[in-house]
Amino acid sequence: MSLDLTNTSSIVTGGGSGLGEATARALAARGAKVVVIDLQPDKGNAVATDIGGAFVQADVADAEQVIQAVETAKEMGPLRSLVTAAGIGFATRTVGRDGQYESAHDLNIFKKVIEVNLVGTFNCVRLAATAMGQTEPFDEDGSRGAIVTVASVAAYDGQIGQASYSASKGGVVGMTLPIARDLAAIGVRVNCIAPGLIDTPIYGQGEGSEAFKEKLKRDVLFPKRLGEAEEFASLAVELVTNTYMNAEDIRLDGGVRMQPK
Repeated sequence: MSLDLTNTSSIVTGGGSGLGEATARALAARGAKVVVIDLQPDKGNAVATDIGGAFVQADVADAEQVIQAVETAKEMGPLRSLVTAAGIGFATRTVGRDGQYESAHDLNIFKKVIEVNLVGTFNCVRLAATAMGQTEPFDEDGSRGAIVTVASVAAYDGQIGQASYSASKGGVVGMTLPIARDLAAIGVRVNCIAPGLIDTPIYGQGEGSEAFKEKLKRDVLFPKRLGEAEEFASLAVELVTNTYMNAEDIRLDGGVRMQPK
């Protein structure tokens, strides 16, 4: 049995670019009406318009803004899927080179990364799942929807300077099973993708960026390249539509194991 997305609504956070954009397009291609959540209205609007969806400018950690996005989705059809691709990163070492208290990792930066990547993910999950629970089941198992959260291989082998990012993504992995157990009561599945080195706008553009990406792929086992956003989107759609996939976190990384730096 698979979840037919035709005439259902879906929410993708960070849907204006990168992994989120590819996923929003893939879900729309399967018949879903997609609400794109992004902080950048130009990019978010462009994607939403292109796929016949809707754009809501929202901070994923803001309850009222996310509720507005969920309500927008409900107007377009029963909410059956959520993919949480919004996230930020910040690289800084735990202790500064001069060994002074002032140069230690900025606590506000640490809090901000946790706020967006972990608290923001949970905020979207709890609110979207609430709306899914209000729908009628679509199969004899009592299924109501599916959620895909986005972690990172940094959750398992975070590099030097990635304390805040790895902590936030490790939290996303860590809450997958308990949330799946919680949401089993309402027939909503939860899975998590931990992508490796995917070629998205996060690495910038130009010669310097290309050289950096060339260096990055040294530890990728096979195929010897960065991943493509469409490969992520393909897995996200599978996790949404395959009704027996639940409570799993999956590395999508070409077999990479990140070195310390």
